[in-house]
Amino acid sequence: MGLTDTVLTVRPQNQNMVTPAPAGQAPGAGTRDRLGSLTGLRFWAALAVVLYHLSRQAGTLPWISDVTWYGRSGVTFFFVLSGFVLAWTYDGKTVPAVVFLWRRFARIWPLLAASTVASVVVWRVLGTDISLKGVAATLGLVNSWMPGREYLVGGNPAAWSLSDEAWFYLLFPVLLLLPVLRTSRGRLRISVVLCAASVAVWLAGSLIAEPAIRLWALDYFPPTRTLQFVLGVTAGLAVKRGWRPPVGLATSVALVVAWHVALIPWSRAVPDSLWYSPYSASHLLSAPLFALLVAAAATADLEGRRTGLSGPWMIRLGHWSFAWYLFHEIVIRALLGGIGRPDTRGETVALWLLVLALSLAVAAIAYHCVEHPLERVLRRNGPGGSGRPPASRRPTGTRRRGASAPGTTSSPRPMTEKKSIQ
Repeated sequence: MGLTDTVLTVRPQNQNMVTPAPAGQAPGAGTRDRLGSLTGLRFWAALAVVLYHLSRQAGTLPWISDVTWYGRSGVTFFFVLSGFVLAWTYDGKTVPAVVFLWRRFARIWPLLAASTVASVVVWRVLGTDISLKGVAATLGLVNSWMPGREYLVGGNPAAWSLSDEAWFYLLFPVLLLLPVLRTSRGRLRISVVLCAASVAVWLAGSLIAEPAIRLWALDYFPPTRTLQFVLGVTAGLAVKRGWRPPVGLATSVALVVAWHVALIPWSRAVPDSLWYSPYSASHLLSAPLFALLVAAAATADLEGRRTGLSGPWMIRLGHWSFAWYLFHEIVIRALLGGIGRPDTRGETVALWLLVLALSLAVAAIAYHCVEHPLERVLRRNGPGGSGRPPASRRPTGTRRRGASAPGTTSSPRPMTEKKSIQ
């Protein structure tokens, strides 16, 4: 059986499996935000990455730069979150793998293409040479498999993580077929193995003498990052089937913050170029804390507790976070090329605020004009799609059978229906 013939089918093994509770979602949130706090967390993870790049490229600010100097660990959070959400969404569903893969392509590629074009334009305006091989590898979602700098930053420097995500998507249908993930004891064992393997991978960095190769192998190489994705899948299946984390959301947030604070004295004692520096440790060893955070946030939503992460504005910012991640470094690069690097603390603050405001505005436009509409078009016209526009775009006076009449409120489709799978 080929991958395109595979179906995502994992049936619940216990009768206590839960579904998201409406009390846990923001007012007006649809099916895709039933675990609204996870959408809100996406914004904070993207913010950590943005502050990381601002500190490294546009000048540091006291306290903020200290805590976010290794904010690139936000990418680790996204890998864990990706595994969690996919496991939560597809557990117990029967979906052809080709449909699943097309939906993931529709989710990430349009914005990848748009941001890569924008990045190349900025490179050219600034007079920087462009590697066509790097651009092609970026658009082909394979750039993180090659260690050359021209591949990793040749298109859009932020897009390397999508190459890893594409690899995760190929693995996901196979992961759901593994018997070890269907029992609580098996998931516990896998979680322990994954955490131990992450430490082993970090220690293995001492065996790689060349800094550039070590950086690629520990930071970009998809098999290395797979450990984080699979840990997210394991946590998602566990929470879906009734497991609850031992600590609450506030404690899990405190643990994540404490981890990054602990990196501050470490970073002052050890240069990033050494294998035992906190640079690699910050993203390789943080996955268990992020898995705990995601599980705690999801649990809070399921139990109907307010988290401050699922309000309307947090949901909106969470939706913009993918575009913010892909475009913010382009905005930083363009502004630095145009006005130069700041010389004083006041100029640094002004530049930071300008980047935050401008890049977030660009992200909002990209989400509403590119990401969301093109995803809908591709999903509708690809495998598993209806091939028809949504009812809201049909001529006035027509209404699909079963739809609510004007002036009434209808419930979202149940999550057990195949077409409702996100």
